[in-house]
Amino acid sequence: MEEETLMDVGVGINKETEVAPALISVHPLEKSVAVAIGSQLRVYDLQGDCCINLVDDSGGNQHTGSIRAICYGAKGSLFASAGDDKLVKIWSTDSWHCIRTVCSEKRVTAVAISHDDLFVTFADKFGVVWVVGLDGICNETNNKPTSLFGHYCSIITSLEFSPDGRFIISADRDFKIRVTVFPEKPLSGAHEIQSFCLGHTEFVSCVAVVASPELPEGFLLSGSGDCTVRLWDITSGALLDTCDVSAQAGVREPSEKEDAFSSAVTDICAYPNGSIVAVAVQGLQGVLLLSCDLFAKTLSVIKVVSVGETLIPTSLGLNSSAEHLWMITGASNLPALDDPSFARVRVVSGIHKESKGSTWSDPIVLEDSKIPGGEKLLEKLQGSVSIAKEEQTLAAVAEAVNMAMRNLLIKREYSSEKRELRKKSRNDKKLKQ
Repeated sequence: MEEETLMDVGVGINKETEVAPALISVHPLEKSVAVAIGSQLRVYDLQGDCCINLVDDSGGNQHTGSIRAICYGAKGSLFASAGDDKLVKIWSTDSWHCIRTVCSEKRVTAVAISHDDLFVTFADKFGVVWVVGLDGICNETNNKPTSLFGHYCSIITSLEFSPDGRFIISADRDFKIRVTVFPEKPLSGAHEIQSFCLGHTEFVSCVAVVASPELPEGFLLSGSGDCTVRLWDITSGALLDTCDVSAQAGVREPSEKEDAFSSAVTDICAYPNGSIVAVAVQGLQGVLLLSCDLFAKTLSVIKVVSVGETLIPTSLGLNSSAEHLWMITGASNLPALDDPSFARVRVVSGIHKESKGSTWSDPIVLEDSKIPGGEKLLEKLQGSVSIAKEEQTLAAVAEAVNMAMRNLLIKREYSSEKRELRKKSRNDKKLKQ
């Protein structure tokens, strides 16, 4: 029997109603914060304390399918969104005009912007990483995306550039992390593999990079369905340390009858100097904080921060000053709820070491009225200020997201007959140009 994934169009899956987790991303200087829920991209200007109306000057279509990946560039001047509608939209954050729309042949699962803002890379559901050039950089014959490299037939779950911009890092559903040299001429392809980071025993759900002024080349962090966060040497691919987050966060490890997603790491983000790592874990109502010692090359648990609600974050965001840790829980196309889309934004502040000694401060979960932007921000990003906080609603969101991500990342086996039926109903043919 051949293995497949429910992410492919097939029996029992209605693309119009597939649940998609809410995403959050923060400008490097916290000038703005963006949320994606379903096909909606919502942005709030923190500097101007106002809602942002997006304008599309690219001549392309608007997002009509669930957005699966969003990110700011390292400089904060560019933003990218991409997802199930096979569109990659590139935005200028000065005006929040869409300056370019790129059509993918398959649905997009991850996106990353090069540190020099000259290239946008994205991965499709077949494991191919593509690249497009900006500022007039394009193919000799057309302006279409160019294949950079591929994991081929393995869904890529995360893309990141190394802190020094020399490498592009890709993680996939088949436990692998690949470090590829990002070439001087990416439109000719990336043919040099620097290393593989191997050791996870389940899908790799997310990666992040950490660095410090003393160690500018940085290190790699990864989270997985095996309930671990791992620290890697980017250049050699060597595993430096492993932290079992299910035990530390008090999340029960899955039994033999359960799949790996019941206590999977779903997102990680690292503070700029690499000292702290924030971890979202499926089943954990809050966020787990790890200490990352780049000189000792070790990971250790600081504490679990509970947000006081039955809130399991679907995405985390952090700016370069690390003043605020942003989190969101939510999803689109939710069944059996009055509003098919739900989002709840929370912010944590005060995560740092005390000036004397090695003890950590007690993080503060900000009240809605105290977060940057206050109620006006919540109205924009959540769609409403007064979000129902009943445990039943939040539990329904958590369960729907759990199922959606399980379908995305856990492989399923199908009979040859069902596989043929799924093939006939697929919608992954190349777009007509």
